[in-house]
Amino acid sequence: MKNSKKGFTLIELLVVIAIIGLLSTLSVVALGSARQKSRNAKRVADIKQIQTALELYFNDNTIYPDTGDIVFGTGSIATSSVTYMAIVPSNPTPTNDGASCPANTEYTYISDNSGASYTITYCLGENTGGLVAGPQRATPAGLSDN
Repeated sequence: MKNSKKGFTLIELLVVIAIIGLLSTLSVVALGSARQKSRNAKRVADIKQIQTALELYFNDNTIYPDTGDIVFGTGSIATSSVTYMAIVPSNPTPTNDGASCPANTEYTYISDNSGASYTITYCLGENTGGLVAGPQRATPAGLSDN
């Protein structure tokens, strides 16, 4: 009598499972890196949008808003008649996004006493858009390393 059982051996199944596990591990690692890069790109884009709204505010009012007037995440950049930014963005996932950023680093806005200038501080977990990883600041002159 001929034995014609068809199927996979245990070794073949274990090899396939090991390969699938390896591929899924590699994809999760790559996805984590992509998420960090996207958060850093969002940080730079947020700061540039805030700067644009602040410049529009300055052009109409000849001063920048007071320090307490900018609340990240819920506040707006507005006057009684004009809204320059409806919701000021907050730091996406403010956790330690790299060794160069302290944990829970939020955006901060500080206006000088005369209203002629401001400083926004934020932190990048890795080099992004020509900026090096670590604490950063934005002023009316542009983005720069801290």
